[in-house]
Amino acid sequence: MNGLLTADYDFELPDDRIAQAPSEKRDESRLMLVDREKNTIEHRTFHDIVDLIPSGDAIVVNSTKVFKARLLGTRDSGAPAEILLLKSLGASNYEAMVHPGGKLKAGRRIHIGPDFDAEIVSTTDRRTRIVHLETSIPVEEAIEKFGHVPLPPYIRRTDEATDIERYQTVYANQPGSVAAPTAGLHFTSEILDSLTAKGVARAEIVLHVGAGTFKPVEVDDPANHVMHEESYWVPGEVASALNATVERGGSIWAVGTTSVRTLESVVGSDKRFVTSSGDTRIFIRPPYQFKAVDHLLTNFHLPRSTLLMLVAAFAGYELIMRAYREAIASGYRFYSYGDAMVIV
Repeated sequence: MNGLLTADYDFELPDDRIAQAPSEKRDESRLMLVDREKNTIEHRTFHDIVDLIPSGDAIVVNSTKVFKARLLGTRDSGAPAEILLLKSLGASNYEAMVHPGGKLKAGRRIHIGPDFDAEIVSTTDRRTRIVHLETSIPVEEAIEKFGHVPLPPYIRRTDEATDIERYQTVYANQPGSVAAPTAGLHFTSEILDSLTAKGVARAEIVLHVGAGTFKPVEVDDPANHVMHEESYWVPGEVASALNATVERGGSIWAVGTTSVRTLESVVGSDKRFVTSSGDTRIFIRPPYQFKAVDHLLTNFHLPRSTLLMLVAAFAGYELIMRAYREAIASGYRFYSYGDAMVIV
């Protein structure tokens, strides 16, 4: 069976296929329609999504909000330093990735802005740092004022003013992510209103995306990969609404792999959704059997990534790799600011 080894998920992607900026309009991205039953691939535009989702179904979106997690500063020597905040630990402490790692040991300070410093407190078992942020204004305000949009490493430019809006979904309302749930970037308020008017329910869950989402699988057997944890929250009214959708014969459309991971973390063996919050390390890969999700909207992902493995588990390995080959040949834009795929 193909799709069981990490090497199965290698593919060559020309550099010019990696989107460095968003499309001019959110809903004018290309949309690849992958039909599992018919084993077919069609090419659409994203605003066609309204026609593809029937009345009575539900879309599940991740309403996490990207915060300005990238802090640029200088060490006492004047040399540059960088902090990527990963997770708030309370009391102005954060888990973070730092650069240059070899220079930033416990006790070192980084000067980020006027009256805004960071002190390295300790190194964790996974080589991240615990940092303490010092400022006379609320820490969240200082981060918003001096921080930068944490664009992914494959976007080879500094963040710009437009990224503040475009590297964020229009429904984002729960700060905590260091990467956007990118499948949702294509939605406009007008598309969401059209879906609501059509009778499609919208359910909002939260999964705060961590930097581990970009980490490739580096072991030959994915079963040996250590999955990163991400915190999630599914409120009671959302679980109830999704159960009601299923009971009346409607389907669940997950917007993005983060929504999939959350839903598959909170669905029971009876295929009912439950109220839940916590951290998930769920690693979805072939031959995973889905219990929660009927259809998936997603972007095009990195080679050897856990996200590509998830999509292959959902659509079938052979079909999804054929879809990727066709996307490359047809000039689709890949990754965070790239085009979309919907799997029915």
